[in-house]
Amino acid sequence: MATTTPTMVPVPELRPEVLPTDRLTASGKPIPELRVELRRISDVGNAWSVFALWASTIAIVVGGIWLGPVGWVLAFLLMGPQFARFASLGHEAAHRLLFNNKRINDWVGRWVLGYPSFFPVDLYRRGHMAHHRDEFGPDEPDMAFYYGYPVAPEVLRRRLKRDAWGNSGWKNLKGLVRGLSMESVRPSSRRIIGAQVVLLALCAALGYPLVWPLLWLAPWMTSWRVINRLRSIAEHGGMQRSSDRRATTHAVAQSRMAGFILVPYNIGYHLAHHVDMGIPWRNLPAMDAELRAAGYEPDGLVYPSYRALWRALCSPASDSTAPAAEAPAPAAATSPSPSPPAPADRPDRG
Repeated sequence: MATTTPTMVPVPELRPEVLPTDRLTASGKPIPELRVELRRISDVGNAWSVFALWASTIAIVVGGIWLGPVGWVLAFLLMGPQFARFASLGHEAAHRLLFNNKRINDWVGRWVLGYPSFFPVDLYRRGHMAHHRDEFGPDEPDMAFYYGYPVAPEVLRRRLKRDAWGNSGWKNLKGLVRGLSMESVRPSSRRIIGAQVVLLALCAALGYPLVWPLLWLAPWMTSWRVINRLRSIAEHGGMQRSSDRRATTHAVAQSRMAGFILVPYNIGYHLAHHVDMGIPWRNLPAMDAELRAAGYEPDGLVYPSYRALWRALCSPASDSTAPAAEAPAPAAATSPSPSPPAPADRPDRG
């Protein structure tokens, strides 16, 4: 008899068969006329977003220096969400949804967003497309992040503590350096390291050499790691391989605070993104509204907050509940446990 374990997959009653509709196809993608509208990329708007990201990053650093020791601490804390913004816009560039012109999209994705923020856009694109083709399939690059939930609260706390203390960041940094000896990743490693040398030299030339290690490298290795894990498990933690995207991807109600800290540029509308990965970030709320209007994403499927979802991820699925002031979290099913990732691909899981 096959063993069963709790998962985070919503029960079938919360995944009604409602497709196709007059606006959505059988896969959930918009019909052609609507898809043209929702797939429209705003070159001017995205250029402004990239500029604003760098302007706000510089403002955080300058403000931190001006305020003194307390300002440095505040700047350090604010830089974690900034790296989330770099990663989110880099994700758009990896999907070639940042600019209509492919060359401009890739150049900005690499040199303006990716390499300065330790983000290898081309390597990421390769693995990320495998993720979209078959979530939790044999080529899933992020299985170690998603597998095994729900877990005991102390397990997640231990993982987050390692992230916060830089253990995960150190592994990533060592991997970046080791990439110099690997032909397949050497170009990206060289360019990322070169970008960091330029940033360090610029900080030193301006008289503030400590800005790079304390307000750039350190947040990337620590607070960004915590944010990245919390966001990743909120996207797919404990889900399973399925042709139904509602069984592979969580749906969470969005808020301004979550958008500021955790899921900028509408990346929190992740179910909508996985239903149609060709829709740029500005139009994901509209795509999400289409899914909800069609009944594909009923209220009971949507976690009322990230806190409610994290709480469910840290308790037996059958016992998970939302905070008293919020609506109940979606009921989870008991399903055959997916195969774990190969040991070589799995981080220290504690």
